[in-house]
Amino acid sequence: MTHVLYPTTNLQSQEQLKLVTGRGVYVYDDRGKRYLEGMAGLWCVSLGYGNEELIEIATKQYRDLSFGHLFGGKTHQPAIDLAGKLADMVDIPDAKVFFGNSGSDANDTLLKCIRYFNQSQGRATKRKIIARDRAYHGVTMASSTLTGLAINHTHFDLPFDDLKILRAEAPHFYRNSLPGETQAQFCQRLVTQLEEMLQAEGPDTIAAFVAEPINGAGGVIVPPAGYFQAVQQLLNKHDILFLDDEVICAFGRTGADFGATTFQIKPDCMSLAKGLSSAYFPISASVISGEIYSQIEAASRELGLFGHGYTYSGHPVGCALALKTLEIYERDNLYQHAATLGAYLHQKLDEKVGAFACVGEIRGMGLIAAIQFVANRDTKTFFDNHRFAQLCQSACEQNGLILRALSDNSLAICPPLIIDKEQIDELVDILTESIDEVMRYHFIE
Repeated sequence: MTHVLYPTTNLQSQEQLKLVTGRGVYVYDDRGKRYLEGMAGLWCVSLGYGNEELIEIATKQYRDLSFGHLFGGKTHQPAIDLAGKLADMVDIPDAKVFFGNSGSDANDTLLKCIRYFNQSQGRATKRKIIARDRAYHGVTMASSTLTGLAINHTHFDLPFDDLKILRAEAPHFYRNSLPGETQAQFCQRLVTQLEEMLQAEGPDTIAAFVAEPINGAGGVIVPPAGYFQAVQQLLNKHDILFLDDEVICAFGRTGADFGATTFQIKPDCMSLAKGLSSAYFPISASVISGEIYSQIEAASRELGLFGHGYTYSGHPVGCALALKTLEIYERDNLYQHAATLGAYLHQKLDEKVGAFACVGEIRGMGLIAAIQFVANRDTKTFFDNHRFAQLCQSACEQNGLILRALSDNSLAICPPLIIDKEQIDELVDILTESIDEVMRYHFIE
């Protein structure tokens, strides 16, 4: 055992797979074994491994300016250019962009900006944030409270009450709908619950609602049609901001530039990371509207500065890599590629994986999917734990495919956007073989 304290790991069973190299959609371990990387790392390596264009641009930027911070009026061109590019891309009026290092700190920054915004307007009681069950928004002290997964809460003594976090139901029709309830009725029930929460808490005390277009680590949950439109209408009515967490969904994952485009969301703020640089450098972006920025700017002017920032905010290498990554997405038409190949992926999953009695639902959109395992498909009886998904993950890995078991006993799929049809066939074939092995050789509790 090494001296590393591993993140999001069973600390009793660590260091099971040591990767040493990667090319395209494949990675290789220290024994030379090849794996199809079906999770794009952690939902992030959109352009695959060993992209020479990104390596070249990073090398050039390291030679030109290996570091430059953005404190106290200092700047550099990569940060200016990347902020301008993102402002042009997002559907947020007069957007301003704050750079960080991860999706967690991007959401943390948005929470601070919203508080700053309301405090500067004398609305100190407008502080509550509505987050949803089975959401994932990060693991910093503040962003952990937005996350709706028990494993990220237990033993951490998180400040839910101090940060005024409220919790809404996850929009997962398969799991959370009532007997006989249609998707439209389910959607209306969730919106009604949300409205009742607003009235009970007082709309003037609620600052924002935060959501992923598709819940990622919470189970790749695709909301029912009309859900976000109804939620947005309710938020607008009560002057509540919409925080769009695009850390996983942005830059082609759903088959469009943003999940907001796919689901017709009009956010006030947006968090970006992961695919922003195809994970070739840790970089995130917190995007706020011009209206929010103008209030922050006016208030900070009285203090002499805006007292928030990270050493590596807008690192020039990260910004240069992100700019090149966005260029490649657009040049190679990868958003449409993800939509086309995503449709093919879901077709193959339905044909081959959907036949298993242990599969209750196959869900997703574009190049993101999840296989929901159930103890009984006919009665929609769920397993008491997520052991079955873990067994399938292990079997896939033994057979040369990396996927990720999630806590709701589903298996997530999120390959690099550059994947082709033959590689999708390979992915689905290995997955099918692995589920069959688990069904035949392991007792299903």
